[in-house]
Amino acid sequence: MAYNIPDNYKDQTPAAQLDKKTLNKMAWRSLFLQASFNYERMQAGGWLWGILPGLEKIHTNKDDLAASMSHNLEFFNTHPFLVTLVMGIVLSLEQNKADIPTIRAVRVAAMGPLGGIGDALFWLTLVPITAGITSNMAIEGSIAAPILFLLIFNIAQFAIRYFLMHWSYKMGTSAIDILTQNAKEFTRAASILGVFVVGSLIAVYGGANLNIKVPNGTTNAAIPITTIVENAEIPQYEDYLYAKDEDGNITEDLADGATIVELDNDRSEITFNRYEEQPVEVDIQGVLDTVLPQLLPLLITLGIYLLMVKKQFTPIKSIVLLLILGLAGTIIPTALGLPIIWQV
Repeated sequence: MAYNIPDNYKDQTPAAQLDKKTLNKMAWRSLFLQASFNYERMQAGGWLWGILPGLEKIHTNKDDLAASMSHNLEFFNTHPFLVTLVMGIVLSLEQNKADIPTIRAVRVAAMGPLGGIGDALFWLTLVPITAGITSNMAIEGSIAAPILFLLIFNIAQFAIRYFLMHWSYKMGTSAIDILTQNAKEFTRAASILGVFVVGSLIAVYGGANLNIKVPNGTTNAAIPITTIVENAEIPQYEDYLYAKDEDGNITEDLADGATIVELDNDRSEITFNRYEEQPVEVDIQGVLDTVLPQLLPLLITLGIYLLMVKKQFTPIKSIVLLLILGLAGTIIPTALGLPIIWQV
């Protein structure tokens, strides 16, 4: 026989305030919110297990405790790092023995906005910033990088869990009004910050580049030469050391890049440019950098984004695609004795 959840608790006497130890215990239990995740009730099992110490102290009547546990085992889904905010609000209502339909409605109303706020706060802001900084440290060989990432990430989430547990329990249902009043603006601001950080990471750490050079004729390139000669031998280098006038006659002025430094023992150090014909190549990557630095990493990022949106690409597929592109541009040409085409 199905259990029928009543609309009101039998014992209507408000319970005593929960102590800090119990609140902290529930904040700790909130870490296991998704331990029994399922597609029927989502996080309901972890939610009830997390809030149970408070319910047991509030409801001394066994029937009331059974009713509270039953309705708290209904569908529940919110951001796992902000769940203690909902816990505090619901516990405040449970303590004051509010009617069960009201508690249900408040629980649903509180869990909804936290998904967008939590994603913007953590996945679009905290994680990209922290991972961007520490990953660069790891690339440079710092062993402290992963430790620093875990410290920052976990200190932030634990601080928020415990703060929201105590604050929302103290504020009660008024916490919902405070939360939802500026939820849209906060989510938008955090999302913009996260997108800005991700864009900065692309510009700073984007390593993709083309290694394509197109032949474009030849040019006379100046090659600086420095040597020590006897002073009597200097006239032999006049064509290189001195500038020429319009008629091709040697002048007394030194040519560009030419110097004569007198040394001891009637010797001098001379420097001059010798021009040699060398091939000219157009560096495609250099041209792209003049148009927009880090253009290629940006295009790759936008391409992966379009594949995810239009073709339902998963992150794993995207990683495999980038791996294939990297192999095709570097290892494969090298194995065939060809120049590297691109690096991703």
